Amino acid sequence: MKKSIRSVLFPHMKQNAEKKGYRILIVNGYEDHVHCLVQLHPTQNLSEVVKSVKGESSHWINTSGLPDVEFKWQDGYAAFSVSPSGVEKVMDYIFKQEVHHSKKTFEEELEVLDEIKIKVDD
Repeated sequence: MKKSIRSVLFPHMKQNAEKKGYRILIVNGYEDHVHCLVQLHPTQNLSEVVKSVKGESSHWINTSGLPDVEFKWQDGYAAFSVSPSGVEKVMDYIFKQEVHHSKKTFEEELEVLDEIKIKVDD
């Protein structure tokens, strides 16, 4: 995903989610994926939130005229829970996505996420 598309898509995702009652603390990503830190209310279902955010955002981006070809999210997603003490660290990690990906592939990033999860949970 081009940086120019990300710069308008990510704020849109956050704003639209908030209109629907979902609280996205931060959204950022790189060329082939997106990270969102979502604070769920106990009555909210993660899979429904993800489906809503992905569905609305792909519809919005395709009707905006920004991409040259039809945009589509992958079918799946990964989710990790974060304790309150780890929120700031995860937000910093998401904020610095371009820095991370100047040094690591997506697969290497998944390994780092597992390490962060282990450190935060300890």
